[in-house]
Amino acid sequence: MKPVHLRPRIIENIEDWPIYLLSKDRPDFIQQIDAETFEKIKNLPFKQLADTIVKTIYLERIRLKEEPWKVDPPSERSFWNRISQQLVQYSLDREDREARETAELVLQKIIHRYSEEIVGTFRISTFKFAQNFLTFLFSRLFNAAVSKSIIRGLWSGKRQLHERMNVVGDVETVRELFKHGTVVAVPTHFSNLDSILVGYAMDQIVGLPSFSYGAGLNLYNFGPAAYFMNRLGAYRVDRRKKNPIYLETLKTMSRLSIQRGVNSLFFPGGTRSRSGALEADLKMGLLGTAVEAQRALCSQGSDRKVFIVPVVINYHFVLEAPFLIEEHLRRTGKEQYIRLRDESTRIRSMLRFVWRFFSTSSDITLSIGKPIDVLGNFVDARGRSFDQYGHEIQIASYFEFAGKINVDPQREAEYTKLLADRILDRYRAENVVLCSHLVAFTVFQLLLHQHPKLDIYGILRLPTDDYIFPFDAVEETVRQFRDILVRWQQEHRLKLSPEIHGDPAEMIREGVRKLGAYHRQEPLSFNKNGDIVSSDFKVLYFYHNRLDCYGLEKKIQWKTEGVQILQVE
Repeated sequence: MKPVHLRPRIIENIEDWPIYLLSKDRPDFIQQIDAETFEKIKNLPFKQLADTIVKTIYLERIRLKEEPWKVDPPSERSFWNRISQQLVQYSLDREDREARETAELVLQKIIHRYSEEIVGTFRISTFKFAQNFLTFLFSRLFNAAVSKSIIRGLWSGKRQLHERMNVVGDVETVRELFKHGTVVAVPTHFSNLDSILVGYAMDQIVGLPSFSYGAGLNLYNFGPAAYFMNRLGAYRVDRRKKNPIYLETLKTMSRLSIQRGVNSLFFPGGTRSRSGALEADLKMGLLGTAVEAQRALCSQGSDRKVFIVPVVINYHFVLEAPFLIEEHLRRTGKEQYIRLRDESTRIRSMLRFVWRFFSTSSDITLSIGKPIDVLGNFVDARGRSFDQYGHEIQIASYFEFAGKINVDPQREAEYTKLLADRILDRYRAENVVLCSHLVAFTVFQLLLHQHPKLDIYGILRLPTDDYIFPFDAVEETVRQFRDILVRWQQEHRLKLSPEIHGDPAEMIREGVRKLGAYHRQEPLSFNKNGDIVSSDFKVLYFYHNRLDCYGLEKKIQWKTEGVQILQVE
């Protein structure tokens, strides 16, 4: 892997960072969120407004009863009880001036509670401490793992975390775009470590000011994590809350933050990929706020733009893989699978993951995609947008009607869907195929090819002890896949890690070694004869799915002798 080039920060003084300036202005920012959310909801027909409020209160009381979290504020129950009593006192069943005033007063209280909960802060002292602490911790673990001596490694050596991160893509263009607008990074999502690693890369390697990012409120159940996220610009997202008032408040916050020039990072897939596959469906809510922010900037006469940067995160092994694939199978197959505990938020599991990550020389690759505008057009380093024919376009004209920029929710919903489709296309094109991905895909496809009449659930119930995958069969199939992948890379349909271009036999050994480095039940390993075996078809399926979106298996000539079935006595 090439040495990572650490770039200087675009804005050296942290007090000039947009996220810090927003945090300083937090009370006014919350007031603006309250006002704009209220204006958007209050004009609903009275019956619809009353039903929205009543439904919100009902859902919140159910949430507190059936799904309470330690992180919920102590006053939560009393707040919703008071709101309920206020509605009982002033019934919303009738439509008159007093009823509407009561409804609007209750609406304002609910919105303000949500905005206070959502908006985080950014403390310079906490940022510097976290930066120094994480750099120290990871670099010491790195040196301890590499030297195989905990004592000697923890207190010696100069290796750093960035030496394990391979950042590819046009980083210089992204840096330049910050001068012309707001950068919105939209990464793929596979692990709870994604936010930390992407944030570290954007700060230390790309050199951009800190990003505002959404953190699931469940992560705040862990005290130290809550302390840092509360002070590092994270905004809280409570996925238990599905009511329209909460969602509108969250979207207003995101839009206003982007308008103010704060770099934003959110996972448009909404949650970690349960199957291990690249996202195939994106959530429109927060993505739509980027479109709305661009329209608002145009209406203000500003020439600043909102730039969308797809980011594809590539791991050889994922901390939560067994838990995630079980969740996926339970959701899609309606089968009774054993419910596993999500180990990813336990500090012991995270440290074990980091130790294995460093000690196995496993790299994390961040592919910074080609930047696009909110309509999905490619942009250059000066922020200019170009259509598919290479013609420069003026984005403001796409928000005009009769010569004036106007608000059109239906039009912007269509733009958001076009943007989502474009991001999905870029995920596939910017994806970096690792050797572990290719080997996992190949072996699992050999298993599928052996049992063409079984569905995926039948395949996953097969006993792993009964199957050996001959090295020669795997190598021959990998060669065919590799030839196709090389051609697709030349056509810019995806990217390949350097080891893919090397000797296939060595690449297979490296892929098996890295894939089996972390999990107790190894998805792939070698037997004493040098052939490949698996101890866990489900986890192997998780890693196989990384390449499932390309239809690669339809492009090669399959041979009949793919897998040897052992005769079990």
